[in-house]
Amino acid sequence: MSKCPFSGAAIKPTTLTSSNGAPVANDNQSRTAGPRGPVTFDNHYLFEKLAHFNRERIPERVVHARGSAAYGTFTLTKSLSDYTIADFLQKEGQKTDVFLRFSTVGGGQDSSDYARDPRGFSVKFYTEQGNWDMVGNNTPVFFLRDGIKFPDFIHSQKKNPRTNLPDPQAVYEFWANNPQSLHQSTILMSDRGIPLSYRHVNGYSSHTLSFWNNAGERYWVKWHFKTNQGIKTLTSEEAAKMPAYGAQQDLVESIDNGEFPSWTVNVQIMNEEEARNYHINPFDLTKVWPHSDFPLIEVGQLELNRNVDNYFAETEQAAFAPSNLVPGIGASPDRMLQARLIGYQDAHRYRIGANYNQIPVNAPRCPVHNYQRDGAFAGINLALAGSGANFYPNNRARVGEPAEAPEVQEPPMPLEQDAWLDIYDNRDEDNYSQAGDLFRIMSEDQKQQLVNNIADGLSQATKDVQEAMFVQYDLADSDYGTRVRKAVASK
Repeated sequence: MSKCPFSGAAIKPTTLTSSNGAPVANDNQSRTAGPRGPVTFDNHYLFEKLAHFNRERIPERVVHARGSAAYGTFTLTKSLSDYTIADFLQKEGQKTDVFLRFSTVGGGQDSSDYARDPRGFSVKFYTEQGNWDMVGNNTPVFFLRDGIKFPDFIHSQKKNPRTNLPDPQAVYEFWANNPQSLHQSTILMSDRGIPLSYRHVNGYSSHTLSFWNNAGERYWVKWHFKTNQGIKTLTSEEAAKMPAYGAQQDLVESIDNGEFPSWTVNVQIMNEEEARNYHINPFDLTKVWPHSDFPLIEVGQLELNRNVDNYFAETEQAAFAPSNLVPGIGASPDRMLQARLIGYQDAHRYRIGANYNQIPVNAPRCPVHNYQRDGAFAGINLALAGSGANFYPNNRARVGEPAEAPEVQEPPMPLEQDAWLDIYDNRDEDNYSQAGDLFRIMSEDQKQQLVNNIADGLSQATKDVQEAMFVQYDLADSDYGTRVRKAVASK
């Protein structure tokens, strides 16, 4: 019996057990045939330890593998009841618990926090009517407008399949053949391509989502999370000197020290009539909505104030999905978003099992009642394991079996009049003007950083890829193209 190091009082140790709860007599030696003999086949406790150890890691995320996360609170400062029935957006002062995971995108768990890469910015809102996942990035646009190209894009950003080394040729070869990437790649190669820390990034839904209110009126919405710490970034040279885990360390230590990072939450709102007539496709993920036409409306504050207790159980098993929607918040015709509605939840079922939403970090804080049964980890939530009917409809509503809630039915989503199902080519829907607008508002120093960062990689690509990219930069802004040509020539 040991003594408490603080009081000196005797402490009875907790009994070590195997996974079935049986006490373990010895955790230091295996059973052997004699003191120098082989291990015998009845070492079931040894086998249990080794078998569990072999399975301690789950498959790495295909994208967003390297991440950091924390818990916090969203406080509503402006009611959105005119636009949405979402229960957590009704009354000023309402507080909703959140879990926010930051990440890099292309690299694996072994990559650096300081890669030139977009940063994932995904927020799980634990509302009283289920979890809403705002699955976004630190940029307001993306490389693609159609999800069918997403696997190809990610392949081009990963390591070379033969050498397992970074592959600038593949990166620029994809961009050369997909000019829709120009706006996002301009942001990526700019001074904002490498954030100083996760506390110093903005977050965006990027996608257009929807609201609907009690009158059945639908509005289109984009979410913006503006860092209250200010945007701070690193040059490539500065980033090379940083420890690979620096952003993770910064987030943990700032929260442990009571320096809680926060973001001002804004929305842009567009009604259906405006969307029909607007000169920009409001569902094109490669474009922003100009603030002059759709100004930011401040609606709340988000603060992170509690670190995770176990990185694997919480951060690594966290599963965000754009399909995690709640009454009052819906999807839109955004093609990339439509693809993500199936892609993300499918990835989670593969990676952590059919019942991933029962894992504590993912579990809703409100009651959950459905007729889904069985699968890996069934029974984490005993109420969902169920002993009643496992089908619907049934005749058991009087004894508490789940039933539909027609009052939260989403209103019909408008489609184009007389729309015909077909494959419509949207690859050339103005890939250049917003990239050019962004270039023209940059300072001289920002323009120089941009073209130097582009030249570092593009100079390693083949001549045909270089020429195709030069044309894209020219179409965005002639000065943009001229500067990149000179920078590549100087390498």
